[in-house]
Amino acid sequence: MKFKMKKCALLVALATSAALPSMSSQAAGTITFGEDKSISIGLGIRTAFTSTEDAAPNGSSRSKDFDVDDARIYISASLNKYIKGTFNTFTTTNDGSGKSDISTLDAYVQFEFMDEFNIWMGQLLPPTDRANLDGPFYLNAWSYPGVASRYQNKFVGRDIGVTLWGKLLDKHLVYSVGAYEGNRASSFNGNSALNPNRSDNLMYSGRLQYDFWDAGNDPAYYTSSTYYGKDVLSVALVGMYQKDAVGQVGASDDYLAYNIDALLEKKFTAGVLNVEGAAYKYDFSKTAVNADAAGAKSGKAYLGLVSWLFPDVVGWGKFQPYARYQKFSADSGTLFNPDTKEYDLGLNYIIDGHNARISTVYTKTKTENASDIDKFTVGLQLQF
Repeated sequence: MKFKMKKCALLVALATSAALPSMSSQAAGTITFGEDKSISIGLGIRTAFTSTEDAAPNGSSRSKDFDVDDARIYISASLNKYIKGTFNTFTTTNDGSGKSDISTLDAYVQFEFMDEFNIWMGQLLPPTDRANLDGPFYLNAWSYPGVASRYQNKFVGRDIGVTLWGKLLDKHLVYSVGAYEGNRASSFNGNSALNPNRSDNLMYSGRLQYDFWDAGNDPAYYTSSTYYGKDVLSVALVGMYQKDAVGQVGASDDYLAYNIDALLEKKFTAGVLNVEGAAYKYDFSKTAVNADAAGAKSGKAYLGLVSWLFPDVVGWGKFQPYARYQKFSADSGTLFNPDTKEYDLGLNYIIDGHNARISTVYTKTKTENASDIDKFTVGLQLQF
């Protein structure tokens, strides 16, 4: 009889979670098993049509491609008030392999003691810039700003390690710091068999963010690049360091990268203004050509974005035009480390915040010693 009652309760919880309305942030359904015991399941999908100049197989026609840029299953669970866990998956069809395998994106345990001090451990986002902590689903623009945001990572911005984070001063001051496995970008640090004499130093990363106006807008130390109508003024400093992480045996160098990023969002009667900016420095000098080819790139980078959300609802949502600029200037340009600029002109149709939007964007990429790339994208983002 007890088993039947528990089974009925579970079915009711499942039915209730399926009927939950969309939240302002990530939508999800939650099943509760007892006091402070629960599991939440959600789904995120970003799919797009992209047409790129001279990118068809014949080399002279525009490409026409449909892809699933990003599909994720979100799973989070709570054992009690203080012990929790997260497991998220990642799938894409646009990596060029023709495959769409499901990979582990996040897998970490959470010891959450209080607002001021928490510990997360596993595969997770290390403290980095706002763009990386946004992830693609919480950016203002459609695409990730990969020209400027180049922090090393193991997989889709993630690394394996431990993060300590907290929120102080009525949640206005957010800190996050941790130690991680570190650089897989350089050939020097990526293969123990090929480099038996390499060091095995950990990577250290930290972020200090202060929110001058509205505070406590995001979960944990994560961020968003738009809140669709809040008064936000946020500035952050980031640093990342790993000893002997780039180059090659006999000519290695420490990996050092740092940045400042800022976000201003202000609500007016006529709409919502959003301005975002960031400046980066990737500072190491002995990267060999093979290290550059593997992804370790030394130089300076800049990012700027401005958008305006109109207040009137047209059909299901509101229109938000935006413009974004990115630039990467190499310390010493090579074939694998060229100077790059990218311009975006886009229009978002915001249906339900980050849970439902349609984006159209024209992108021009200018790379040193290479032809310009013109691309047009129409994307759809949904979270359940």
